[in-house]
Amino acid sequence: MRRRWTRRPATGRSSRRRNTFCWPSAMPANLFVFMGLIASGKSTLARGLASRFSLPCFNTDVVRKELAGKAPESRQGSPLHQGIYTPAFSRLTYDALLEHARRELARNQSVVLDGSYHKRGERQLVVQCAAACGASLLFILCRCDDEETERRLAVRARNPHAVSDGTWDIFLRQKESFEFPDELPASSLLVFETNGPPPQQLQKLINALPKTFRP
Repeated sequence: MRRRWTRRPATGRSSRRRNTFCWPSAMPANLFVFMGLIASGKSTLARGLASRFSLPCFNTDVVRKELAGKAPESRQGSPLHQGIYTPAFSRLTYDALLEHARRELARNQSVVLDGSYHKRGERQLVVQCAAACGASLLFILCRCDDEETERRLAVRARNPHAVSDGTWDIFLRQKESFEFPDELPASSLLVFETNGPPPQQLQKLINALPKTFRP
């Protein structure tokens, strides 16, 4: 018996191509968590992986603005820890992502989460969620050098359709407070360097995935 990974209508998630992969029904669902600093390439890769594997993908920037009743591409211009970026609203956002993950995993549907996850406590909640749902968990830490980050932020600032409100100043402050995920076992963490063209990076990432996380 083989189970099917299928498309569902998008809600705070990336669009995906209409390709479907089949997996043995005995295999647990996979929970992919893309994490890292602003402009590290995590969202591009998260959308790409979700599209390639036909998975639902939930992004903190999109979900945060949905909760606030804002259009995803609307620019909020809120300083760090203000407006929709207060700790309380961030808590609501990450809780919403966990709820999306639980709903998908409950029906044995693999899923992609996309956010900074730069605090150990936030990651621990994901670990607990995956364990409770019997899912296989893989954090993918995306990172690039500061020069590339600055270049990407400059490009993003000129893009009227960009979802993220991240700036260079926010990047520097986030970098100072980032807690490296050394609490995670090697089997649950993939550190991936994202310098380079996105299409090439996606295939490199897929090749680097543990075999149990690939179709």
